[in-house]
Amino acid sequence: MAEAIKVPTMAEYMAEGKKPEVLFWVGCMGSFDDRAKKVTKAFVKLLSKAKVDFAVLGTEESCTGDPAKRSGNEFLFQMQAATNIEVLNGYEIEKIVTACPHCFNTIKNEYPELGGSYEVMHHTQFLKSLMEEGRLKVQGGKFKGKRITFHDPCYLGRANNEYEAPRDLLRKLEVELVEMKRCKSKGMCCGAGGGQMFKEPEKGNKDVNIARTEQAMETKPDVVAAGCPFCNTMMTDGVKGKNQEDNIQVKDVAEMIAEAEDL
Repeated sequence: MAEAIKVPTMAEYMAEGKKPEVLFWVGCMGSFDDRAKKVTKAFVKLLSKAKVDFAVLGTEESCTGDPAKRSGNEFLFQMQAATNIEVLNGYEIEKIVTACPHCFNTIKNEYPELGGSYEVMHHTQFLKSLMEEGRLKVQGGKFKGKRITFHDPCYLGRANNEYEAPRDLLRKLEVELVEMKRCKSKGMCCGAGGGQMFKEPEKGNKDVNIARTEQAMETKPDVVAAGCPFCNTMMTDGVKGKNQEDNIQVKDVAEMIAEAEDL
């Protein structure tokens, strides 16, 4: 049974002459991928719990163009970006939060030169700010004492130098945070970046996601924490490839907070 979560659209806000505190950019994965939809729902529950006044674009939201650009189709990227910027500027959007580092990086760093300048936050950064403002309580629950390793998404970590927000949230859950040998600025891609998410890997000795999963498994984790829907998919596939899905969970940080709060 689907839970009734009210998520207002910008069009509805505009019709009432109101403006939300923040626009939640859902992204393609968060909208259409069944696994990523769970992260979207968990994040929305946390926003609602913190009484954040937010809205989404709904059907007016299109792909940021990240996969097209990374795959080499600059023309398609600029078309998609121009459409989105027109919509965002039409609503006079100032602040955007997204649970996808690819959307985060593209809107934050590549939209400004095309006419779209906004304050853009990754959902872990936003949740951390809510926690620091006392609007959201993050505390140990079902994950207390569990061994957790965090996989740094490329576009959050190395591309935007954000390593601490997700870890600060995990520490608040009172977990045992164990780092992989390759973490933070020395982190390794899950294998989905550069448009690879949407195609089969090139021939080689080992798939990247398997190599990264093996690095995670060295820490003997109960949970591999992620902050990106692409990473989540690749690490989940890696865990399944190693037949460890009964022993190791792969979860987004937002899901872990929502579950700890029993939302």
